[in-house]
Amino acid sequence: MPRRLARELGALDGQTVRIGGHLEDYRALGGVAFAVVRDGTGAVQVTLKKGATDPALFALLEGLPRESVVRVDGTVRRSEKARRGVELVPTAIELLSRSEVPLPLGVVDKVGAELDTRLNHRVLDLRKPAVRQVFELRGALLSGLRHAFVARGFLEVETPKLLRQGAEGGSTLFPVEYFEERAYLAQSPQLYKQMLMSAGFERVFEIAPAFRAEPSDTVRHITEFTSLDGEMAYIDSAEELRTTLEEIVRDAVHEARAGLAAAGSPLAAGLPEVATPFPRFPFREVEGWLGRAGADRDLSTEDEKKVGEIAEKEHGAPFYFLTDFPTAVKISTFYARRQDDRPDLTGYFDLGYRGVELASGGPREHRLDRLLDNFRAAGVDPAGFPGYLEAFRYGMPPHGGWGFGLDRLVWLLAGVGNIREARLFPRDRYRLEP
Repeated sequence: MPRRLARELGALDGQTVRIGGHLEDYRALGGVAFAVVRDGTGAVQVTLKKGATDPALFALLEGLPRESVVRVDGTVRRSEKARRGVELVPTAIELLSRSEVPLPLGVVDKVGAELDTRLNHRVLDLRKPAVRQVFELRGALLSGLRHAFVARGFLEVETPKLLRQGAEGGSTLFPVEYFEERAYLAQSPQLYKQMLMSAGFERVFEIAPAFRAEPSDTVRHITEFTSLDGEMAYIDSAEELRTTLEEIVRDAVHEARAGLAAAGSPLAAGLPEVATPFPRFPFREVEGWLGRAGADRDLSTEDEKKVGEIAEKEHGAPFYFLTDFPTAVKISTFYARRQDDRPDLTGYFDLGYRGVELASGGPREHRLDRLLDNFRAAGVDPAGFPGYLEAFRYGMPPHGGWGFGLDRLVWLLAGVGNIREARLFPRDRYRLEP
């Protein structure tokens, strides 16, 4: 007999079915007993009645710890008092796996637990329906993002995660042993995206892990994260990149909301209606908001929060772009193209959402001589990048792109308190288990 899911039973009144899941609860009340069996789609009430149910089934359930895994065969019956409006009258129950006791973390208890405790026992934590919903949202956003990219002619690619050198600076690199050499975990696919522009791929995107050795113990930083990167060739301006990115975000959130609503997820109602275009705020203007005009340094976390508050309260913009970053701020980003008529400015931009940076990108420098000048200005030796620079020696079109933090988007749209809750098994400065 094929297994059916909890969410399917409402349409199967009178049918004989098999379900499987964790034993969430068992209560015996005189001549009747109720077991609640939970699978990944919800919970089912299993009703046992003395005189009508095999006594061995009562005995089996009475001795089982919560969260044991069982398989139940029975008949679906309508019941106004039961969850989902149906109950399962069992004919057979099989124990598949017995849970140990006591549980280190409650699954359905209303008593809360500290985040560290939850992450230490993550498998149990992930059984909670509210926690699972975060990853249903994540899956819906990933699906929407992929569809939005493909609809615009982007090809999904995979680039190496073991590198000889980094693209974002040596201080945040994770070194690893690579046979007789030293290698590094990829901070981003930046250099390879650009090389693919020279290879004629023209529009690519990648959704893949990236790694930053930043000792930041904040709610918005983790050391292993999912980077959503896009790159486009033959661009005319940074505005072309911004327009493409905002449309992708708009369409992905719209698709995610529709999919979650169809599945009955309560998170669907909390997803915003994303209106485009997002407002553009030049970096110099934002410095004025912060009272630090001409500071020529990047925004701190507190700066970003204040910018988000002003953008939403005074401009009605939860999503927004910060544009025209000064060259002095992006000097270490050797591949960032300087504006031809204003070399003190780049075409680089950030995409923000309610005070959190989601993405950063802009036009890249495609002219080899100017790229080498950028290397020197950043204090980076170009001799360490032979494969990357070869792509520029044999014809490189104008191009640009962005890197987008998927975990941050999930964290913010799910409304959870910490970005670690947006990853199944998060990694940070102190956590390598489970």
